[in-house]
Amino acid sequence: MEEGAACIADMKRLTPTGDPARPVEFQADSQPPPAPGEALIRVEAFSVNRGETFLLEDPALGLRPGKDVAGLVVQAAADGSGPPAGARVVGHPPAAGWAEYAAVPTHSLVALQESVGAVAAAGLPLAGITALRLLRAAGAVAGRRLLLTGASGGVGHYFTELAAGAGAEITAVTATPERGARLAELGAAHVVHDLADAAGPFDVVLESTGGAALPAALARLRPEGTLIWFGQASRQSATLDFFSFFDGPQNARLRHFHYARAPYGADLETLVRLVAAGRLHPEIGRVADWSDAAAVIVDLRERRIRGKAVLTIGGSR
Repeated sequence: MEEGAACIADMKRLTPTGDPARPVEFQADSQPPPAPGEALIRVEAFSVNRGETFLLEDPALGLRPGKDVAGLVVQAAADGSGPPAGARVVGHPPAAGWAEYAAVPTHSLVALQESVGAVAAAGLPLAGITALRLLRAAGAVAGRRLLLTGASGGVGHYFTELAAGAGAEITAVTATPERGARLAELGAAHVVHDLADAAGPFDVVLESTGGAALPAALARLRPEGTLIWFGQASRQSATLDFFSFFDGPQNARLRHFHYARAPYGADLETLVRLVAAGRLHPEIGRVADWSDAAAVIVDLRERRIRGKAVLTIGGSR
């Protein structure tokens, strides 16, 4: 198809199977017709987020995963918004990005600088936007002590580098020395492998593990500190005891955080600018052709991949 041409043609996409051992398979489909405020993207690379792997365990009818894509605009938005045809872009569509073509709202699509490749760009949207918005939620962090649990995932790497660059003293909790070494390189002042070894008190705790980790992390807050709860990777519910607050974090604030709030374009533009300037480094733990998607998804779900998992279409790098 010529750039800028509007047509419907066959393509391939990955669709859920409901089989945990082989969670996705290829399916023939038609190119999505973009709405007036959407651009049609030829996808060159996309990343898989661990939360998406959970959706594949019992997929809803009609589920079309895929929220992080990078590629080329082949049809600009009909309303004149967004990048023109031929532009290299990164986008954060609401779904359906695990395909050869994706329709992406232009309010969540930005052009890439020449120095930022498709693989690095594909690893930015969900994890990078989450980290950036977490940093804003934490407030002015310069000179403050922060505790970050579940730090070895994509969000943890981005947040550590962003917060350290803003002057925070970060203690990162991660499972292994190998994963901790990279977090130290990105600016973590302290790395521990057991929450019990985190030497508080902390001004802000960012908690993404859930289960027993949440009350243990909360206990390490200073009085009137803030805990930002942004995930539950253990998939275990947390139980809090009111009276335990009196042992340390009196008048603590517990804040629920969810990153999703379109538009995403301004935050994507910030992330791309920081990567191009060498101030943010996407941690890509696995790059593979999308024909290996099923195996990569299983490895990500089972925590065998550090950082981001990116799948390419047509050998993009």
